[in-house]
Amino acid sequence: MNEEVLAKAGQAFDMFLFLAVELTLLFLVISFIIGVILDCMPAKRIQKILGSKGGKGYVSAGLLGAMTPFCSCSTIPMLAGLLKARAGFGPTITFLFTSPLMNPIIIGLFLATFGFKVTAVYFVIALAVSVIGGYVLEKLGFERYVREDVVHGKTSSGCGSKKASGCSDSKPVQKPAYKESSGCGADTGCGSAKPVKDSRWTRIWAETWRQFKKVFPALMAGIGIGSFTYGFVPADFIAQYAGPENPLAIPFAAVIGVPLYIRAEAVIPLASALGAKGMGMGALMALIIGSAGASLTEVILLKSLFRNQMIAAFLAVIFSMAVTAALVFTLIA
Repeated sequence: MNEEVLAKAGQAFDMFLFLAVELTLLFLVISFIIGVILDCMPAKRIQKILGSKGGKGYVSAGLLGAMTPFCSCSTIPMLAGLLKARAGFGPTITFLFTSPLMNPIIIGLFLATFGFKVTAVYFVIALAVSVIGGYVLEKLGFERYVREDVVHGKTSSGCGSKKASGCSDSKPVQKPAYKESSGCGADTGCGSAKPVKDSRWTRIWAETWRQFKKVFPALMAGIGIGSFTYGFVPADFIAQYAGPENPLAIPFAAVIGVPLYIRAEAVIPLASALGAKGMGMGALMALIIGSAGASLTEVILLKSLFRNQMIAAFLAVIFSMAVTAALVFTLIA
């Protein structure tokens, strides 16, 4: 009995060590690269993309959401500014959907965990449902559910608020330290002067490390739970209740995933372990999308921007995305 327990503990530890090293390196590298990209993207350009209308505006807004900060609630300050500026409502809502579900860290974790095919299908589904969701909500007139105090600029919600739990350290991308020649749009170009170059790379790395420290507990918790599941939870148990043969596995995973917020950095390693134990790919996708796309903190902050009808619509789109992705993966698996 003791030998069996030790063997399982050894398997769990090996899995934990492998995932911890792999995902830590992946997070730091991708975070730094996206930090460089965002540092070179003027704020006015972002405003223009999200303010544009038409099909191109929706897709551009969705892709831009895939490049934004890692915490879903850190999108709220930008969202409030766009609503106040009367940017295109549909593209702005599309941006809201894609930001927590398609950022480079999540895509990188998907690639490392599930491979290119699964990642590509996930990306296409998340983008498509987000664009359709934003378009339909605009056509149905859900813009009327934006609170009047937001439109008139009286709101102070967002991650900068001291009362916003879980977001006290979330901030937008920092501005360059040197005003005259630090941006990529400056006449001197990126890194043309050594003091500016050193300042930029140091600042971007500092922001990368700050983001890593912020998600580190969730990342390690997810890896730890996933490793324990991999080592100790019987495969027959997972297959019985969450396997592809159970027709209730997908809606159950989607339902518990929407209110049960788990950071994607934590749920993807856990999903990997559950998949190795026999959980169906459809149920895995429903769990990942539901949990990462509908942060409890984000919903609380959104209530300061929208009325309950819009909050319900937001949750409905996330649930629909989770079920759609699950059904697609069930069919192609």
